[in-house]
This record gives sequence, structure tokens and C-alpha cells, in this order.
Amino acid sequence: MRISSGKSNATRFKSGLVARALAVLLGVLTIAAQVQAEEVLRVPLSSDIGTFDPDNGFEIAAISAVNDVYEGLVKYESDSIRIVGSLAKSWEISNDGMKYTFHLVDGVKFHDGTPMNAAAVVKSFERRRDRGLVLSYFLKNVKEIGAQNDNTVVLTLGSPQSSLLDSLASPWGPKVISPKALDTHDDGDSATKWLTEHAAGTGPFMLSKFKRAERYVLERFEDYWGERPFFSRIELPVIPEISQQILKLQAGEIDVVPKNYPIAQLDRLPPDLEITAKPSMTQFSLFIKPGSPLDDSEVRRAVLTAINPALWVREAFGKYASLSQSPYQNMMFKPKNPIVFPTDFSAAKEAISKHGPVNLTIGLYSAAPSYGRISDLMMAQLALIGVNATSHILPPGAAYAMKGKSDAPDLLLTISSPDAAHPENQATAFFTKDAPGNFYGRDLPEADALVNRAAVLTDVKARNSLYEQSGHMYFNAGYVIPLVDADDVVVHVKGLRDLGLRPVFPPGNIDFATVRR
Repeated sequence: MRISSGKSNATRFKSGLVARALAVLLGVLTIAAQVQAEEVLRVPLSSDIGTFDPDNGFEIAAISAVNDVYEGLVKYESDSIRIVGSLAKSWEISNDGMKYTFHLVDGVKFHDGTPMNAAAVVKSFERRRDRGLVLSYFLKNVKEIGAQNDNTVVLTLGSPQSSLLDSLASPWGPKVISPKALDTHDDGDSATKWLTEHAAGTGPFMLSKFKRAERYVLERFEDYWGERPFFSRIELPVIPEISQQILKLQAGEIDVVPKNYPIAQLDRLPPDLEITAKPSMTQFSLFIKPGSPLDDSEVRRAVLTAINPALWVREAFGKYASLSQSPYQNMMFKPKNPIVFPTDFSAAKEAISKHGPVNLTIGLYSAAPSYGRISDLMMAQLALIGVNATSHILPPGAAYAMKGKSDAPDLLLTISSPDAAHPENQATAFFTKDAPGNFYGRDLPEADALVNRAAVLTDVKARNSLYEQSGHMYFNAGYVIPLVDADDVVVHVKGLRDLGLRPVFPPGNIDFATVRR
């Protein structure tokens, strides 16, 4: 009995050891599977990618993907408009502001294994400037692009341009492309056809899958010269409908809803979700058509009284927006004298009553929910002073074809955000005579003259003073009404950190190189 019992106990002991070993192994495999799962980040795109060519398209939803595959000489630091080095580790500017000398990082390779050097930068920048590509204007003032040696690039300007570094740091600024790829795939088109759906940059990620209108995939570049990203793969499914994005987030099929999560639902998210919000340069503004009822200064003052954003910003954005202080974004500079909206509702009602029926049409640049919320709230406020206002969503691109059209809306509600964090970029994008975003073709020479004077100044205080003066002129003349600067609000699974939201980037563009769990 004793011997038999001993054998039974030994058997049970061995079985227990095996069971414990299996349990440990299973635990290790489970942890390994979890770690592997955590290395994949799934971020939906609200619109499809038109082109991955960094020189030939103004991508919005996927611009962070382009910037994590390609790199420029400099970039904006996360959560900031501070310019830091990227492929350039340092630089000098000549005393006359005409020559910029960049010293390159050593040991950088393109995704195809080609070394990155000054000649590669020159080739890429000349392609951007000289080949008639969409974004060539970023280098229009650069007259000479030269390699002083393998690690030094010199840009010589046609005239002083204090905004040059901002233009180089822009998410749409010039990037460096493998010269081998440019030569191999140049079919007389500067490789634009190949670069539309392929890529060869130096960034922390490589483009590994391009499936138009369906899905895109980035893979971590293991030979990257900089800090190794946490995620090994970024999956970018195209999911245009915000409702579908929310359902997939709640079902665990994606990790993020990058933008447009309903404001009313942000205070009652499921417990496994959280918010990352940062100030941005997303400024909502109204542009005014010449010949509208607002040409009359009394009517315009009454309308300003009614649509004062202080009356509705909380209802429209909750705590995720701030009042615009000038036609230049709050992050660009803090004006000494912010714009002021009138507040006397009795005077506003009297002015509208005196001028008879006042009818206004508001054109909405986009069907995004924020436009509808703002216009509904403004129309309700206008009704309080006797103004009948209606709104409608404009067809895509229609805002850029309104100059001189009598049937254009009296007011255009749009986001007036520049492509770089310098006031010159804002003014020459939206306010000056030939600005592409000067939607109604307005012309205020005295304000434009201040912008031109400021453009060459290196003294930031003096420069900003001139831009502030020009902003007051555009506002007081009834050209533009800045409303609110909206935050960048991203809803995501709990545990995501360091999203690297950058103010100049369009909302929701996470930096895949910095984000981690």
C-alpha cells in the first residue's frame, strides 16, 4: 500500500509539474500574442488618398502617413509650432537672410538602401521646384539649390523670406526622395506615376500596401536612423462615415476615431475609450461677399453682435475650442489688441429694423458636422435681431469659384488654416489680393502692403505687430470674421500615449513615429 501510494503521489507530482509548465508556456505565448497585437495600430481614413507623391498632392486625411514615410530638412515639434531639425541636424542663415546652409544627419538611408546625402536633397528639391508639380510654390523663392559637400546643402533665395523655415517644416513642405527611385521610375514624368502609389523615403515607416479606396499599410523601417517607433505596423482602412468609425472603435476593430467624434457624446464615452485633445490652427471663419447686406457698416455691426462666438462656442464645441483673437490663429501670436465683437442687442435689433428686411445666405464649405452646428447656432442668434438667415452645403470645390458670382452666398463658413505656422502663410493664403483662399476676390491694398513689409522682417515682435494691424484692417473692412480656433480632438482606446498631434497638421493626424501604448 505504501509503495503503491508513493507511485501515485509521484505520478500526481509529475503531472502537476507538466500542468504548471504548460500553464507558464501558455501564459508566455498569450503575453507574446498580446505584445504582437499591440504593435499594430489601426487608424481609419475619412477620405481616400489621392497620391502618395509628397510633391504633387495636397493630402489631408493621410498627411501624417506621408510625413512618417518621407522626411524633410526640418519639421514642427509635436504639440508645438517650434521648428526642429529632421534630416538637417543644424543650419545657419546669412546676415542678409538670403542664404540658408543646412548640415545633414550622418548615416541616413532610404528605404531602398540608397544613402541619403546632399545630392539627394538637391535632386528632390529641384524636382519639387522645377517640374510643375502641385506643391512647387513652396520653393518658388529659392533660386539656387546646391551641395557644398556630401553633408551640406545651401539654399539661396531670390529675396529675404522670414517664412522659409516654416515652409520647409510644413506637413506639405519639400521632402527628400530616393534618387535611385526617381531615376528608375522616371518615364518622362519625373516618376509621378510610380510615386502616386509607391514610396521611397527615409522615414520611420515604409509604405507596404496601397489598395485604393480600401486600405493602406505602413511597416516599420528597421534601419531607420532615428528613434525606433513603438508600432511595427500601421493599418489605414478607408472608412468615410463617422458613424461606422464609431461602431468599429466600440467593437475593437480599430483603435482611433481621429476627428469629428460628436461633441455631445464626448462626456459619456464608454469606459474603455479616452480623449486626447490639443490646441490646433483650425480656425473657423466667415468670408463676406462684396455687395452683400453686410457692406452697410450698421448692418454688419448688428450681425456681428448676433453671431458673437462667445454666445455659442460652448454649445458648438464644449470645452474644445477658444475664441479667435484675430484673423491669424491664436497659436501664431497673441495680439496686443484682440478683435472685439459688439454686444448691444437692443442696438442691433434697432439697426436691422431701420434697414428693413435683411436676408443672408451662408454657404458651408463642408458637410462636416461642425459646420452645421456653427451655422445653426448663428442662424438662431441672427433671428433674435430680426435677420432671416439660411444655410446650405456647397458642392466640393465650389468655394474656389465664387469670385464675381451674384448668386454666391453672402457669407462663406470655412476653416481658414494655412499650410505653415507663419503669419505670412495665413495672409497670402486667404487675405491678400491674389491669395488662393481669397474666395470673393477682395482687395485691400493698404493691408496687403503691411503683409509685404512684415514678410521680410526677422524681428518677430515688429513682424507680428504689422500682421496684427493688417488683421484688424481685413476685419474692420468686412472681409473676414474670425470665429473660433478649434482643438484637435482624438478619441481612442485607453492606453494610447504620445499621439504627437501637431497644430499645423489637419485634425486627427497622429504621428505614428511617437504614438505608443
